Order: sequence, then structure tokens, then C-alpha cells
Amino acid sequence: MPVHPVEPQAVPEIRTARRGRRKLVLLICAVALVIVATVVLAVVRSQPSASTAAPVPTVAASPVAQAPDSLRDNVESILEEASDYRIGLALADVSGDAALAFGDSDVFAAASTAKIITAAAYYHLVETGEASLDEPLGDYDAAFQMEAMVNQSNNDSWLLLMDAVGYPRLIDYAASIGVTYDPEQNLLTPADMALVLKQLYAGDLLNEDNTAELLSYMQDTNNDDLIPAGSRAGIDVHHKYGEIGGELHDAALLTYRGSTFALVIYTENPEGTEEPEQADAIRDLTRAVEDALFPLTPAGK
Repeated sequence: MPVHPVEPQAVPEIRTARRGRRKLVLLICAVALVIVATVVLAVVRSQPSASTAAPVPTVAASPVAQAPDSLRDNVESILEEASDYRIGLALADVSGDAALAFGDSDVFAAASTAKIITAAAYYHLVETGEASLDEPLGDYDAAFQMEAMVNQSNNDSWLLLMDAVGYPRLIDYAASIGVTYDPEQNLLTPADMALVLKQLYAGDLLNEDNTAELLSYMQDTNNDDLIPAGSRAGIDVHHKYGEIGGELHDAALLTYRGSTFALVIYTENPEGTEEPEQADAIRDLTRAVEDALFPLTPAGK
């Protein structure tokens, strides 16, 4: 079979085409290498240097039962500085039976902190079908009065809800959750209030929806100058404050990374007037408790 030689003028064209393909491949490879190098450099720069990175504060929660001795020392020091006032502090684990008490463990005039008992009692009647959040109560419905009582500490709403529950049933409800409470006297110990908060958060008092709703009213209230003001950033606070005459109180749930504690601080000025030092003591005690139970530690330890 005859061999047809390539025409001389076609050889340069073939070589040129091959060189063009090689250049294109090389160009594509170079671009790919540049892209890879850029990505690697960006990742490296985004990671802190092990030799220069400062430790990031983290919180390792300690159960109340394992609270360090420094907690008692610090709390007692604060109570001594505020010895002009009667102060009681109760601290309890939500997830266990551990509890601690400092200062005066006797009853105080509970002021508006007791509104949480009224709220839980009314929600309980709703769950048993004996009441409704939609029913008229005063100029609004019960749901409106509930939020106003807890979030804004409205006393008119409190009276309407207490009347709706009825004083005898309110007394019986408090007894059913382990608390001795007469709404006409409105006396509670700090430990009583801590028990109420503990059971509320654990879901032992109300169903999930009503628990969540009541807790939501206990955030961003009309007075966040006590426990919330003393609490560290990043810790969730649900609380109900109270003040009347020389009484200044706050009752709160402190939550961080799945650990929750009930903290109740009741203060009373025997002179019958509220003093700024009472608020200072509440904030100082809050910080002392958080420093002991939510200690800051360097990352990785």
C-alpha cells in the first residue's frame, strides 16, 4: 500500500497545535496551584498561633454540694459588710437535692417574689380545666394579667389572679408543692422560694408550654438591677424581684451550659426604708455565687 507522505506545509501546523495544547495544560496547572496555595494560606492565617493565642475563658459548672470553701468565706464576708441589714440567701441545684443557706433563714415579707406562686397556682388551674387564660379578668384576659403580674410586677394584676385562684386554694397549692404560704401574710423563707423556683424549672409544677411561658416572663423585666445586674455575661437569668418598705429581694434561676441553680436573696432594712447598699449586697452575693459555681478556667483545662 502506498504511503502518503505528509505534505511539508502541514508539519509546522501539527507541531504548533501540540505546543498550544501543552501550553494550555501548563497554564491550567499553574492556575490550579495558585488557587490551592491561596486556600492553604487563608486557612493557616485563620488559625491562631499556638505561641501567641491567649486562653479563652470557659465555665465549668460545679454542683452546689461541691461548692468550694471560698463560697462560704466570700458570702460571709459580704454579709458582715452589710450587717446593718437582715439578709438571707438560699442556693439549690435544680437537678438534685443539694442546697445551701447563708445568713438569716427565717421568714421575710416576700413582697412580689411570691407572685411566682400565684402564677403557678393559676396555671395549675388552667391545666386541670378549672380556669382559662382566655377568660376575662379585669379589663383584659387572664393571659394579659399573668404577663403584667410577672414581667411588669403589676400589683393590680396580682390581686385579680389571687382572687381568681382563691386564697384557700392558693394556700393548699403552696402546701402541695412543699411550701407553707398564706397570701394574707405573704411570708416566705429564702429556702421556700428556692424550692418553688427549682420545681418550676425542673417541670415539676407545670406542663412544658406553661413552664416555658412563665419563664419567658421572668426575663427582661421592668427591674433587672439586682441579680441580673450582678450576673456575668453569658449566664441566662430568669428572676422575680420584690420590694416593699425596707424589703428588697430577688429570686432567680441561673443557667450556664446545662447547669441551673436557684438563687434567692432576701434583704430587709430594719429602719423600714430601702437603701442602695441592699442592692449592692444582692449584686455582690450574685457574683460570689457565680465565681464559685461557674469558675472561669483557661480553655483546654
